[in-house]
This record gives sequence, structure tokens and C-alpha cells, in this order.
Amino acid sequence: MEHLRGFIFCICFFILAALNGSVEASKQFKVGDHIGWQQPGANNTEVYTQWATSKRFHVGDSLSFEYQNDSVLVVEKWDYYHCNINKPISSFDDGNTVINLDRPGLFYFISGVPDHCKKSQKLMIQVMGLHQRAESSPGIPNTPEVGLAPGPHPSSSGIVVTVTLTSVFLALILTVVTMV
Repeated sequence: MEHLRGFIFCICFFILAALNGSVEASKQFKVGDHIGWQQPGANNTEVYTQWATSKRFHVGDSLSFEYQNDSVLVVEKWDYYHCNINKPISSFDDGNTVINLDRPGLFYFISGVPDHCKKSQKLMIQVMGLHQRAESSPGIPNTPEVGLAPGPHPSSSGIVVTVTLTSVFLALILTVVTMV
């Protein structure tokens, strides 16, 4: 009887550990979706800003830049705003560049082709922490620099009760252990 109780406890413990540690898989985003990384047309200068604000980037995700006869420069904030191509943090010109987002915060990218940046071929993204499970995923804070909207907020007119699968399993374990 004692062996059965220990066995049940171990199985439940491993299930709980697996559930508590789960995170979403990392994602790879193709910059610009179908247009890729290129100089925007005169009527579409906000394409990369709009693209970035429609996505949620997390540590562990990556950006895929696909381009021809161009380049991607990872730059500092000042260089981004002034389209300075002279002091990049990193420079790529292979036509298919994948950049891993390895930390939270702002990332700045510009084209290395003279004048492309001035014609809006630049990208600024906000990277959040690691992916969380859907039930515990925080909203993106409002970041005026990037222009992101805040995440949804629960209604203040009702009481929000959250029951996680973990708490249900914990109750089940306690019930089984006390019955045995």
C-alpha cells in the first residue's frame, strides 16, 4: 500500500513539473512578410512600422530578412533615427539573414544601401521576455517609441477567478494521498 502511494505521488509530481515549466515554442518571423526586406514604395513608407506593431516578439524568436542587392545592419538607436550606416553593431549581406532575438528590449535594423534607410527601409522592434503559456501571457506594455498598443485588461466590473490545471492536479494528489 505504501509503495502505491509513493508511486502515485511521483507520477503526479512529474506531471505537475511538466505543466509548470511549459512555454510556447520560439517563432521565426519573415520581416515584411510577402514583400521581404526592400526599399518601400513612396506610398507605403510605414510598411515595416506597421509590420512590427502587428507582431509580438519574445526572447528566443528570430527574424528572417530575405532580400536581393541589399543588406541588413543592426544599429544603435541614434544610428537608426539618423540612418547612419557607418557604425553598425552587425552587418549582413548574404540575402537571407536570420537574427536571433536573445534579449528583451528594443532592436534597431536599417538597410546598408545608401538612402534606403532615409526612404523608410528600417525596422524597430520591441522584444518581450520568454514566451509564456497562454493563460499567463502578459500583455505588451504601451511603448510610445514603438507605438504598440497595451494588452487587454480584465473588466473592473467583475471578479476574475483563475483556476489553473496545476491547482486541479494538486487537489487531485491530495485527495488520492489522503484516501490511500
